Amino acid sequence: MLKKLKINFRHTLSQKYFFIAALTASLIAVAAFAVLSLLITEDSRKNTDDFAKKTFFRKYESVEHEFRNIEDYQYLLRALIQKDGLKNYKDYSSVLNDLNKKRNLLPYSWYYYENSTTGTSDTNNPLAEVFKNKENGNKSIVIQNNGPGHFRDLLVTRKDSMYWVSYDSLMLKDKSRLFYGSTVSLDDLHQYFINVDKSSNTYAYVFTREGICITHPEKKYIGKSIFDFTDIKAKDTLCSTTTAGYTKGTALSEYLGVEVTRFIKPLKTDNFEGYTVVNHVNFIIDENINKIKAYTVYIFLAALFLIVTVFILFQRSAHIAYREKEKIQSEKNLLLVENEKMHKAEVINQLQQLKNNINPHFLFNSLNSLYMLIGINKDNAQKFTMNLSKIYRYLIVPPKENIVSVAQEISFIQKYMDLLKSRFDEELRFSLVINEESSLEKKIPYLSLQIVTENAIKHNIATIDQPLEISIMVEKDGITVKNTWQPRTETVQGEKFGINYLNQVYEYFRNNSLHISLEGEYFVCFLPLLK
Repeated sequence: MLKKLKINFRHTLSQKYFFIAALTASLIAVAAFAVLSLLITEDSRKNTDDFAKKTFFRKYESVEHEFRNIEDYQYLLRALIQKDGLKNYKDYSSVLNDLNKKRNLLPYSWYYYENSTTGTSDTNNPLAEVFKNKENGNKSIVIQNNGPGHFRDLLVTRKDSMYWVSYDSLMLKDKSRLFYGSTVSLDDLHQYFINVDKSSNTYAYVFTREGICITHPEKKYIGKSIFDFTDIKAKDTLCSTTTAGYTKGTALSEYLGVEVTRFIKPLKTDNFEGYTVVNHVNFIIDENINKIKAYTVYIFLAALFLIVTVFILFQRSAHIAYREKEKIQSEKNLLLVENEKMHKAEVINQLQQLKNNINPHFLFNSLNSLYMLIGINKDNAQKFTMNLSKIYRYLIVPPKENIVSVAQEISFIQKYMDLLKSRFDEELRFSLVINEESSLEKKIPYLSLQIVTENAIKHNIATIDQPLEISIMVEKDGITVKNTWQPRTETVQGEKFGINYLNQVYEYFRNNSLHISLEGEYFVCFLPLLK
């Protein structure tokens, strides 16, 4: 009666241990995934911020490039006019315009000639009449410029459209005067900037040093002061005070009505002084981060389900093992003292082996490796999951005789090493050589290869600079397991348990015990095969 009460009491402790272990594992998993989620979110936000900066620079460079193209065109036009005077200016203007159309360039060349002798004028562009009659209804805004180009610039409004007129003049000896220059439609200019970079989630506009907007996706803002329709302040243009050469901040888009990250950088050429504004939409950044958070939750739920499943299987296996233990305990009274002692040691070792193999630490490391693989390579993640399932199926249901075929052990150790290599990567090197195919049908103690390889990993240093090499060679009479001898300096818990277990198994089958030796830089373990 006392013996029966003792058994039930131990069984109760086993159930209590199971629930405590399951709760502890769940709490650890929750904490681990919470930290991982935070780190991934921060890393994603940083990457998205870097992407926004790259997009800003790309957009800015395209704007600056086109402004310099317009300026180079002005220099070319000046060189031609000043070289020939009035001889060929009409032809120059016509030829340049034809070239611009073929090359899809924005500037349109024009001229305006005032003959002081006859009082007549000649022009090829209606906008040029702004030099003849300042009160003709054309609205013009002077763009101040002190650059070395010495061109003069106007913003001219005509028929609800605005044009950027850049011009110079040539005074002749008879007091006649030739105005020449180029005209750019601001609508066409902004459309060009849009077509340069259609894939990015940004839009850009340019304003002068005085704050006059000369490009914008919303046509009504062109020619207006940016201080009237945006929340840009004068201090936002003080880019020289920043180490990056530009200012950055969060603002509400006057065009889209959403939150944007706003970059402002000076735009200065020989003939223009102003600023480029690039707005990057923020809600796309938030959407990406929310997706990452959702994926992290899905992975956490899957991992938690796997942990609970493994612990349930562990409980069932422990219950089956306990029932087998009771049965063996009742039969032990009928055996001889020597057999009773031998069987008792076998049962204790088998139960201890089962508990050690269901190792939560190994499971957590495997789940962390699985989590990283899901984001990098789904095919490898699926293979990893199948290997983990097969390994735990093999561990949970040990054979009754504690011996298995060499082929089974080889198949198991290959899956086991695949999981370890996912954790250690270049820190671990593994090789398998089968010199005798017939040996695969012979027997070997259950988990003997796993015990020897785990012993090598537990007692030796493994780094990228000093990787741990493990090789398994299947011979006619046994299996040789070699590993590089790189012993740890600290004491390892559970030392010699695996070796003692193997010695007991070989002693039980009255076979030659395993042979362990240190050969140069290698630790060698020879496992004899059982018939």
